[in-house]
Amino acid sequence: MQYALLIYTPEPESQPSPEELGAQMKAGEALDSVATATTVRVVDGKTITTDGPFAETKETLGGFYLVEAADLDEAIAYAAMIPGARYGCIEVRPVWDYVIQGLEPAGAAAGN
Repeated sequence: MQYALLIYTPEPESQPSPEELGAQMKAGEALDSVATATTVRVVDGKTITTDGPFAETKETLGGFYLVEAADLDEAIAYAAMIPGARYGCIEVRPVWDYVIQGLEPAGAAAGN
């Protein structure tokens, strides 16, 4: 199963230009409901998990990793390896599986 590891950290001092953002965007996926989210923090070397999405205003979504994991526990272990977990947090969300839902992903009908 695929999981998105969403990296929330304090907002940086400077922001990339719209051109830089366009150049950095490589891929995206639809995420499952926020009810499926698990937030991971590493405090004093201990991995702490909380059910549900992360939602505080001082930290923002800075990026994500898309990983293949056997289950939520393995995805949490990957999230704990991300440096941002030490000064922010990582939200773990299952990626919506279009095939299981009997739907085609956007662009599939066009041969993409």
